[in-house]
Amino acid sequence: MSLVIIGTIAYDAIETPFGKTDKIVGGAATFAGLAAAYLYDQVKLVGVVGDDFGDENLNVLKSRGISLDGVQVKKGEKTFFWSGRYHNDMNSRDTLATELNVLADFDPIVPDSYQDCQYLLLGNLTPQVQLTTLSRLRHKPKLVVLDTMNFWMDTAWDDLMQVLSSVDVLTINDAEARQLSGEYGLVKAAEKILQLGPKYLIIKKGEHGALLFGDGRIFSAPALPLTDVYDPTGAGDTFAGGFIGYLAKVGTLTFHNMKNAVIFGSALASFCVEKFGTERLKELDSALISERLSRFTELTKFDIED
Repeated sequence: MSLVIIGTIAYDAIETPFGKTDKIVGGAATFAGLAAAYLYDQVKLVGVVGDDFGDENLNVLKSRGISLDGVQVKKGEKTFFWSGRYHNDMNSRDTLATELNVLADFDPIVPDSYQDCQYLLLGNLTPQVQLTTLSRLRHKPKLVVLDTMNFWMDTAWDDLMQVLSSVDVLTINDAEARQLSGEYGLVKAAEKILQLGPKYLIIKKGEHGALLFGDGRIFSAPALPLTDVYDPTGAGDTFAGGFIGYLAKVGTLTFHNMKNAVIFGSALASFCVEKFGTERLKELDSALISERLSRFTELTKFDIED
C-alpha cells in the first residue's frame, strides 16, 4: 500500500534575518516526501522538473527509498523557481520572484506502479491538477489529505470546492481558515469548513502549534520552542508529510492516531526550520526523531493535584 505525494519539486532562493542562499532544493513534494520517508517505506512522488534539476538532487530522494516513477524530467526546460525574503518575525515574507517554468503546463502522470495508493497527499498546487491526480487513480485511497493556500481561494474557488468535497483531511493555516470560512474565531471557522467535505481539519498556527478538529472533538498541539530558527520554508509541507507518513505506518484512522500524527508532523517540521531548505531533513535518523518526540511529550505533560 503506497503513499503517493503530488506537489512541487523546485529550486528556492531564501533570505531571512539569519542569512541567505543561492538556489537550493525545495518544493512541497520534496519536503513532504523526505519527512514521510522517515516513517513509511512506500513513498512515491508525482511532480515535474527541468533537466537543470540534476541527477544528484533526484538521487537524494531515491536514496531515502522514495519512488520517482511519477516525476517527469522535461528536457530543455527549467525547474520551478521561487525566491522570498522573510521579515524579522519569520511569519511574514515577501515574494521576490516566481518562475513557473515546467509547472506552467504540468499534467500529472500517475504510473501503474502507483495504483496501489492507499494514502494520498495532495500538496499545494492548482486545484485542477489535484483533481486530475485524483481522477487518474483507479481506486479511491483510504486517506486523502489536502494542502492548499489563500491564492487558490482567490483564483480557483469552484475547483477548490470540488477538491474539498473529495478529501478526508484539510490542512491550512489560521489566516487561510478565516478566509475560507468567513469566520474569525477558529472554532466557528472549523465548523463551517468541515461542512464543505473534509472529515478532519488541521489549522497550523506556526510558532503557536496546531489545532485538529474532527469527530466532534478538538486537539491542540504545541509548537516546540527552538533555540535556532533559520528558515521556515517547507515547514508546513514537512508537517503534512510527517502527518500522513505516521498514519500510513499505523494503518488505522482514529482520532487518537490523528492526534499522534499531528505530533509526528510537528516534530519533523521543528527540524526543518533549523537549517535552510532541506539540509536538516537530510540529516535525521530514528534516534533524533524519538528524542524530539520525547521533548514534545514533556512539553505538555503535567499532573493536577487536589
